[in-house]
Amino acid sequence: MPFLEISGARLAYRFDGEDNAPVVVLSNSLGTNLSMWDPQVPALAEKFRVLRYDTRGHGQSTMTPGPYTIEGLGRDVIGLLDSLKIENAYFCGLSMGGMIGQWLGVNATNRMRGLVLCNTAARIGSAEIWDARIKDVQERGMAAIATTVVLRWFSDNFVKKSPEVVESMRQMLLQVPPEGYAACCAALRDADLRQAIAGVKVRTLVIAGALDPVIPLAEAHFVAQRIPGAAYVELDSAHLSNVEAAPQFTEALLKFLSEPEGK
Repeated sequence: MPFLEISGARLAYRFDGEDNAPVVVLSNSLGTNLSMWDPQVPALAEKFRVLRYDTRGHGQSTMTPGPYTIEGLGRDVIGLLDSLKIENAYFCGLSMGGMIGQWLGVNATNRMRGLVLCNTAARIGSAEIWDARIKDVQERGMAAIATTVVLRWFSDNFVKKSPEVVESMRQMLLQVPPEGYAACCAALRDADLRQAIAGVKVRTLVIAGALDPVIPLAEAHFVAQRIPGAAYVELDSAHLSNVEAAPQFTEALLKFLSEPEGK
């Protein structure tokens, strides 16, 4: 997998699709890596140049000292686009990736052709929750939280129906360096975009999971209502809607990306 040096880190990235197609950037959730988007890539790559990357501290990207900030993680995306000579792109991020997308929508309007914000909120959780999570992984490693966290990513029915998928995601989470995970937890702890996202001027789609225990529907509704003109889609899934409801997610994503940009 190729790497780029961005702000002191080696960020791993991957392209799929034709070189001359419009670019769509996919940004992973906390505790995963770029392979979480495998269900979407075959269909997306038929029409788009798909750029996936491992968020700093995750996957094959290097871990730099934390704590991180959502602004810093957003600037990593701009750095990738700059280094790859991509003038503008669509951006789709889930959970933490969705918060990065919100920051980009406010601060890099000229680089974004459209935003898809999935299973995310303008503020996620409380400082107390994140501090406890950070303490757990720093003291006891990723195994201390892996099972509990992954079971919140999927509905009970999906866990029963597709235990092998759930286990593969648990293994992905276990591979994240505790320090990188904790540094990203701090970024989420400290981020509050509730006021800022009213300034998003990029065409936006918000995707929510009706069964998501991580992001209550009220939080997803807030993002959709706060961003001027944002569209909203609700899927029958928990937190990782792109995995649990993959066909419906991909259909909604492709529909949005394929609409005329002035719409």
